[in-house]
Amino acid sequence: MSSAAGPAGGPARGTVLVARVDNAGDVLLAGPAVRAVAAGAREVVLLAGPHGRAAAELLPGVSRVIEWRTPWIDPEPPPVTGAHTARLIRSVRRAAPEEALILTSFHQSPLPLALLLRLAGVPRISAISTDYPGSLLDLRRVVDEDADVPEAERMLGLARAAGFDLPPGDDGRLAVRHPLPQVRHLAGPPGYVAVHPGVSAPARAWPEQSWSRLVEELTAAGLRVVVTGSPGERALTARIAGAGAVTDLGGATTFAELAAVLAGASAVVAANTGPAHLAAAVGTPVVSLFAPVVPAARWAPYGVPSVLLGDQHAPCRGTRARVCPVPGHPCLSSVPAGQVVEAVRRMAVPREAVV
Repeated sequence: MSSAAGPAGGPARGTVLVARVDNAGDVLLAGPAVRAVAAGAREVVLLAGPHGRAAAELLPGVSRVIEWRTPWIDPEPPPVTGAHTARLIRSVRRAAPEEALILTSFHQSPLPLALLLRLAGVPRISAISTDYPGSLLDLRRVVDEDADVPEAERMLGLARAAGFDLPPGDDGRLAVRHPLPQVRHLAGPPGYVAVHPGVSAPARAWPEQSWSRLVEELTAAGLRVVVTGSPGERALTARIAGAGAVTDLGGATTFAELAAVLAGASAVVAANTGPAHLAAAVGTPVVSLFAPVVPAARWAPYGVPSVLLGDQHAPCRGTRARVCPVPGHPCLSSVPAGQVVEAVRRMAVPREAVV
């Protein structure tokens, strides 16, 4: 919970609901905006989807989390029913926010959620919207959607337009709550290279054989390797870790434990996926295998040293495709494991002592 002082030392503005209802990485990128709101509000309630809840619970400044699966954003959307929307309205009414900020990406409309928040009685709502909002928004921020502004800065811009700003000393980078769990019993002492091969969309995946080759080359170079993954990625991480001296943590960590594992890494190798943003939130350099289906200028690892690999001018550029539309997936399949190893060598930082 934030202090009682609001913007410019004035009174705090009560309970503010901040909505970011998609994936974990998107929620982590909302962190600077959330901290700005928390600096000027009595309490911040974060509305998140099921894929973003764990990340929401790690954000500094968040007091409570409301979870709701959003039919117009979730990749496996539930039907829009009276019962489903009523659950959200009841939850928001119980939280009783004095105002709400709806955080979106450039391709998402805030207006369906604004309508439901109005029905829940939220008196003031702010969002970025290219569409005419009528009475759905009190603050409509219009931005140049052709400008590739980093997602974190885009959302922080809305918070500032709504009268919230980062407190003195806050550098605006991504962050998580501390202390994080102890994970030495899982990952060993700090200083390893963390490799996260899983993705939420196939179009963002580096080929599995390339990941396996990468692990072989990293270990041959004398580097310790920890492979991470979600519970649904256990088979993938097991195949990539192989039978060598590689630690396989596929499905073995909570989200907070994964944050701690990435904090202990000298570098993280990941595709354009949530753990790349989690690595940025714990200050670890990232080697990013980035498929250009979304703009890297918006979604590359934010605020940490990073190397971006992959053909950013490939034909799939800007399509937002979940399945690669180009045979052979050339934007990433063209990246050799040796190039990634060289990037890791350049980016890795000492991790002898991690708090």
